[in-house]
Amino acid sequence: MLSAVILGSAGYTGQETLDRVLAHPGLELIALGSETLAGRPARALDPRLDGALPMFTHNLDAARAGADVIFLCLGNTDAAAFEPPAGTVVVDLSGVHRLRDPELARRWYGLAPGAWSYGLPELQPAEGPLIANPGCYATAALLALAPLAPYIEGEVIVDAKSGVSGAGKTLRESSHAGAVLENFSAYAIGAHRHAPEIEQALGFGVCFVPHLLPVRRGLLATCYLRTDADARAVLEAAYAGSEIVSVLPEGVEPEIGRLQGTDAAEIGVFLDRVTGMAIVICAIDNLGKGAAGQAIQNANHALGFPGTAGLRLGSVRV
Repeated sequence: MLSAVILGSAGYTGQETLDRVLAHPGLELIALGSETLAGRPARALDPRLDGALPMFTHNLDAARAGADVIFLCLGNTDAAAFEPPAGTVVVDLSGVHRLRDPELARRWYGLAPGAWSYGLPELQPAEGPLIANPGCYATAALLALAPLAPYIEGEVIVDAKSGVSGAGKTLRESSHAGAVLENFSAYAIGAHRHAPEIEQALGFGVCFVPHLLPVRRGLLATCYLRTDADARAVLEAAYAGSEIVSVLPEGVEPEIGRLQGTDAAEIGVFLDRVTGMAIVICAIDNLGKGAAGQAIQNANHALGFPGTAGLRLGSVRV
């Protein structure tokens, strides 16, 4: 067994990472970091957590526990200030270490802490112990577009929608129930932090517009592009060996309802008969494949575990 620590474990991504670490056959949790719950038992986060788990400590104390892997589920500022212990695998679920260009990092995050190895396991496995976990929107867009990038002609539009948990656990007016329920809206139009992340991975920019869905979790990205390649054949070849990403049969649409609570991804490929544009749709759970599940994948790769160890890949049928 290798040891694991989670910093910021009381947030959405922290708790989702905790659930997967507890289910992981090769990881043992040795410390739980949380500034809001320090000194309290694990059941303070969820009454289903028992007394066998370590008590919450301050994040810096948890980081000093000597773990083999640390999951940073912190805000951008705290993640940027974190100093990784030597010889430890660290997976950062914030955005501050994703952008290679320091000017871009400063422009989009107000910080330029230095890029870590970007880890999208199906397309770009991380190298080295310091791993930047991709953003949720970027994950869905890149799974849909990256294999097709050499064959795309002209501009690409990414119309993406996420559940409210993508905004994190911190209270803000835009994520209150009164603003979200019975509503649907776009936000950060032309100014979302995942846009330069997508461009960095693809080598070209896309027109990206995110929207807020009145659901707790789930994300769907619809990508419009032109290509002379057989988009379905390219994507099926890219993910032929994947246990996580599925290219659905012709005519079957991806749905977030099938993926909520899982770490899987679905891709659908369609052709618009009027314009000739290819339409590639990717659905994920923003907290699963878009955050905690992918962080576990990245840790598995760095530590030598099977790629799907600790992941949730099956949803409940009703």
